[in-house]
Amino acid sequence: MATELTDIELSKRILNKDSKALEALYDRYSPVLFTFTKRIVNDPAVADEVLADVFVILWQKISKLNFEHHNPYAVLINLCRNKALDTLRRLQNIEQSEYTSDYEDEFILPKLSIHTPPNDLSKILLNREKIQFAIQSLTEAQQYVLSLAFYDGLTESEIASKLNIPLLTVKSKIRVALNSIKENLAKEGIQ
Repeated sequence: MATELTDIELSKRILNKDSKALEALYDRYSPVLFTFTKRIVNDPAVADEVLADVFVILWQKISKLNFEHHNPYAVLINLCRNKALDTLRRLQNIEQSEYTSDYEDEFILPKLSIHTPPNDLSKILLNREKIQFAIQSLTEAQQYVLSLAFYDGLTESEIASKLNIPLLTVKSKIRVALNSIKENLAKEGIQ
């Protein structure tokens, strides 16, 4: 029965501490989240740990996530990204912050705009080729800058330093790349 429920319905059940709903959401998203997380941390064992931590965080902090305005797919993908980058930094000893509940709320839980359009995994998978085409339509430089920002978690200043280019150039490349992706997806009828 839980597999027939929407992501929002599962999320509401998780809010009411329904462990079967959490299991169903895990079964639905773990393959794509694992692949995504492994891309960031480059280690299947670490990716497994991150994914487990993400669902523990979801279970414990779901009341802090507003699913009236945010969709579970966007929350999960951003939660995975944040947790994977944090784990990677900790493994590389880049940032040694005390890991507390407040730290988790501030740095791990995603902060999404209420304007983020609703999506679920099935929509994303249906539009996968169009999304890949929109990204591949970017210049190599734009793709690389987005990869540094999204997968490596570098700030714009860190990207500028790494590439030895002005900060304004980085900001411009990111803005133009994201606008190009948005325009390409709009042409394909994807919001």
